[in-house]
Parts: sequence; structure tokens; C-alpha cells
Amino acid sequence: MAVGLAVVLAAMAGAPAEQPRDTVALAVRGEPIRVERYGAAQERVWIESAAMGRVMAVDVLRGVGDGPLPTLYLLDGVDGKLVSDWLTKGRAAEFFADKPVDVVLPAGGAGSMYSDWEQPDRVLGWNRWETFLTEELPAVVEPYLNGDGRRAVGGVSMGAQAAMMLAHRHPGLYRSVAGISGCYSTTDAPGRAVTTMTVGSRGGNVENLWGPWGSPEWQAHDSLLNAEGLRGTAVYVSAATGVPGVLNLAEALTARDAVEAMGVAGGGISLEAGAHYCTERFAQRLNELQIPATVLYLPTGIHSWLDFAVQLEPAWRSIAAAFGTAPGK
Repeated sequence: MAVGLAVVLAAMAGAPAEQPRDTVALAVRGEPIRVERYGAAQERVWIESAAMGRVMAVDVLRGVGDGPLPTLYLLDGVDGKLVSDWLTKGRAAEFFADKPVDVVLPAGGAGSMYSDWEQPDRVLGWNRWETFLTEELPAVVEPYLNGDGRRAVGGVSMGAQAAMMLAHRHPGLYRSVAGISGCYSTTDAPGRAVTTMTVGSRGGNVENLWGPWGSPEWQAHDSLLNAEGLRGTAVYVSAATGVPGVLNLAEALTARDAVEAMGVAGGGISLEAGAHYCTERFAQRLNELQIPATVLYLPTGIHSWLDFAVQLEPAWRSIAAAFGTAPGK
């Protein structure tokens, strides 16, 4: 691939700051059109998406072990930057370094709910994330990784809500789904508010998402209403209380601007308290339907990456159990 095109693709999709050590061009349609390797275990893969109408970038963390491995799709929160916050803030590369799973981290989904939108948005553009994540991406990345066909999906905050949507809307596609600090309804008052706030916080018009509130698509994306679609899928959900812990206070007090940090923490307190309420309601609904789920409530913690990173370990243990594999060290 010509150097000029490589530069254009990198500018379109973003790339980790480290200079790639090896670059491989794969020109065959249906395979990645470009791969950049960042050490032995991390890669950035570019995939042509007809649904999205553009080249999409995903980061890949290669697992350890002989033979084909299962695949975990790990979704970002509302920021949806050009490199997933799971890598830049959530310490995912460090955590999964010794785990027997390939991890795929989509990039650039800010405010999108990782859903198929009904209309293009003036700010957020054209989004057909559900089609990309459930059809196009697995068909390309799993053969590339030599995956064994077992897959799971998980996410944090907006990504948690989206992961649960994808799982209930595509029964049997994933062996396991994990939601960290998410809200799983779209039609009750908190769920409507969270969805509207998520899209609006990044400048999007929520009516471009699933049409006017109350439309059939709003109901179809409600994991509380459609929880039956999760039967047979291993479900994990967790949330903290919103009460700051020692680590939260230490982080705020040692920040360069402690006053600003405390303000940010205040928002994190409210958001996590809301996520805790949403998680309780969702767990209650699963219990009513007698759908097994692993539910974890942390006594302290706010809506921050410091706390999301802590919740990654029990989420992975649930996913590994569904894969029937040892979780690693």
C-alpha cells in the first residue's frame, strides 16, 4: 500500500501514539485492508464497512495460548474516541496481556449508542454500528485472528447499554455479555433520559437515532422489555454506589487542578448512582424471568475509569466461565 494512502487512513481512523513496528497491507476484499502492529500483542486493523460507508479502525489485543482463541468485543463509553478509552484509561492492554482471549476494541463511536440510526445526523454523521459490529466486523476480524467461533461482548456506560442491546437483539451470537455501570432500558423515564443525554452530550439529535421517542425502535432496543432475548446467554452486570472511595478521593486531591477534579467527581457520583439504580432494575427483571445472571455491586466507586478498570476483572471471570476456559492469572 502506498505511503500516501497509509497516511490518509491513519488520519481518518486515528492511531495509537507509538510508532508502529511493522505494517502489513492486505488488499483482498473481505480481509482487513491494513494492519499495523504495535509490539507482539497489539494491532490496529482497518476494515472497509459498507454499512458505515467508510473505513473503520479497531484495535486488537492478541491473547495467549496455543491454537484458536475466543473473541471478546469490548465497547467504549460515550466519548468513543479514535482510540478506545479501554486502552488509554482502562488499562485493558495490561489486564489482558496474560489472558486466553483475543480482544477487539472498536474506535470512534462517540454518542452513537453503537446502534443503527434511522437518519444521518448533522454532527454525528452516518451510523450503522449494529450492522458493523454483528455482521461485518466478526466476518473479517475473526478469520484474521483465527478465532474459534466463541465470542462475547461487553462494555462500559454507553457501551454497556449497547452490549446488552446487541446481545438481546441477536440471541445466540454471543456466549456472554457484560455490562459495567450501564443503564438497560430505553423507554422508562431514567432510560429515556440517559439515552437522550448520551446522544445530546456529543451534539447529536436523538430523534435521528430511533425516530421520535415511543416509536417501535425505542421499544425494540430496550433490554428490560426484551430481556427474554438474553435467555441462554451468560449475563454479567455490575455497578458501584456512587460513593467516592479512597482511590477516588486520592485521585481528586492529587490532581493538577483539585477544584476541577472534584467537580468532575461530582458528576461521576450522580452518574454512577443512576447506573446503580438501572442495574438493580435490570437484575430484578432477569430474576423475574428466571434468567441467570452474575450481579456485582461495589460498595464504593463513581462513574470513572479508575473504577471501571476495577470492574473489568470480575466481568472477565464471568465471560471466561461462559467460554469454558481458565481466566488466566
